[in-house]
Amino acid sequence: MALADFLADLEAFESDAAQAFGAAADGEALEAARVEFLGAKAGRLKAIQKGMGGVDKADKPAAGQKLNAVKGAIETAFETAKTRLDSGASTGVQDAFDITLPGRPLRRGRLHPITQTIERMKEIMGRLGFTAVEGPEIEDDWHNFVALNIPEVHPARDPLDNFYLSVAQRAESSSTPAEPAPALGPDGKPLLLRSQTSTVQIRTMEAAIAATAEGDDPPPVRIVSLGRVYRPDTADATHYPMFHQIEGLCIAPGVTMADLKGVLQMFWQSYFGLESSEPIEVRFRPSFFPFTEPSVECDIWHDGKWMEIGGAGMVDPNVLRAVGYDPEQVTGFAFGLGIERICMRQHGITDIRDLYANDVRFLAQF
Repeated sequence: MALADFLADLEAFESDAAQAFGAAADGEALEAARVEFLGAKAGRLKAIQKGMGGVDKADKPAAGQKLNAVKGAIETAFETAKTRLDSGASTGVQDAFDITLPGRPLRRGRLHPITQTIERMKEIMGRLGFTAVEGPEIEDDWHNFVALNIPEVHPARDPLDNFYLSVAQRAESSSTPAEPAPALGPDGKPLLLRSQTSTVQIRTMEAAIAATAEGDDPPPVRIVSLGRVYRPDTADATHYPMFHQIEGLCIAPGVTMADLKGVLQMFWQSYFGLESSEPIEVRFRPSFFPFTEPSVECDIWHDGKWMEIGGAGMVDPNVLRAVGYDPEQVTGFAFGLGIERICMRQHGITDIRDLYANDVRFLAQF
């Protein structure tokens, strides 16, 4: 079959189908026209498709392209006719809108349970006089380690415990890609995804010192930093390579461990107190962190058992000196809490991975 004959058959087929669909006055007529032109077994489209076999091999691409275009146009004409009949356009009659019918409720979105926990913590700490601050998630060696009194040989710097960043290298004269090079900060040290929100505390204290007029005493600092941190942990029921922390910092003359315990007592009483008739009891256990001295692990008595909730302590004098505060003039406390751990305990979640699975059925419970 010549290409011109095949194309003429397609045009006639398209014209006949469009006219039949447009003239259909009801559903029965439209369905009869559909079977005639688009039927899978005996429709005219099926017959034309078989005619493709007689087209010369060199003309098959053009014939196939035209066949697909005609098929699409006819299917569109059928859908248009169907919509016309369904809406009553063929008779000019529109169904009246019944205002007595109940409306269709819209599905309301909601905050993620981690976001709910963060917002609740910010609100409570705000009432205790702490300002929420944020900082970058990509950090340099100074803010993530040195200023926090973590020396070069400390195991916390191990590449197995941090996400150090690298940049791709372009190979000059070889087809083999060059090895990535470390991404370096202004100090020439490798950049990394922050492993703790304590970096925000350092930046806040540096900003407070920088804003102090010459001869004046640095201002007190009372902040909480909340955000994502990153550690290359294998994901399991209690670990995830990305999680959230809240860290509190208070720097002022005369701050003591008693102030730290009092703040934590009031914080947890506010957080859990509405759900418990018993006062929240806070317990300190000796521990060690490079940036606090002394350091403690903090537990609370909740629902009849002790629950570990994070680390805390008095800010190490080396940290105060690193940012410009005089440890002879001011003292301070700091605490850090894992937000996922608290969220899971509050809602009875047993696997941290559920919080990041993006399962709407799970998230709709909160």
